[in-house]
Amino acid sequence: MLQAIVKELSLKRDEATTVKTIYFGGGTPSLFSVEQLHEIFEAIHRNFNVKEAAEITMETNPEDLSRSYLKGIKTLGVNRLSIGVQSFKNADLQLMHRKHNAQASITSVKTAQDTGFENISLDLIYALPEQNLRDWQANIDTFLSLKVPHLSAYALTVEPKTALQYFVESGKLNLPKDTAAEQHYTLLNSQLKEAGFEHYEISNFALENHISQHNSSYWKGENYIGIGPSAHSFDGKNRMWNIAHNTKYIKSLQKN
Repeated sequence: MLQAIVKELSLKRDEATTVKTIYFGGGTPSLFSVEQLHEIFEAIHRNFNVKEAAEITMETNPEDLSRSYLKGIKTLGVNRLSIGVQSFKNADLQLMHRKHNAQASITSVKTAQDTGFENISLDLIYALPEQNLRDWQANIDTFLSLKVPHLSAYALTVEPKTALQYFVESGKLNLPKDTAAEQHYTLLNSQLKEAGFEHYEISNFALENHISQHNSSYWKGENYIGIGPSAHSFDGKNRMWNIAHNTKYIKSLQKN
């Protein structure tokens, strides 16, 4: 996969384009070691003109953020983290089959801050099974206590052919009613507004100067280049996307 990504970067070489943002997402990019990420960064800089102050974001899970890993990716140029916390309640995390617990989430954020990462975003999910307004308020309170400048908050969606769909349809789990989800969203809006956050996109909230430059470029219709399985690209007129199947993606790049 690493070599396929490096190969695709060379095939899409465009030194005339100035890259203003780089976003490692779409799966769990923090599974890559610092050494592997170094190869990708070298390929990016070899094939594109990267702006000196480019926003470089990496999506991560709390359990991946050791102090040594954070120092390593910071040295590579990563200057923004998006951490998939999802909830600060252990029962919620167990329900979602997350590997980390609530304390690990808090520790990962504080370790990132201690390592020099100031531009951090957290993901939280609301309208979870059995989640009441008091639970959601506790999540918001914990988020605010961490002094993180960006939040992405999403209502839980039940995807087809998943274990969650089975549990909901079989009556083993009860999702909150739409009115309850609306209360969660309304509470979030009011609490974050009071704390000085701008609600700049339906699921995103930021303190001043901390709006995601990369994600905002999608809404502005700017060009972007997608690398990797399922990745989408936009050239200003047409949208293109890569094959989703990992093995087929790798084999197709081996054939140029």
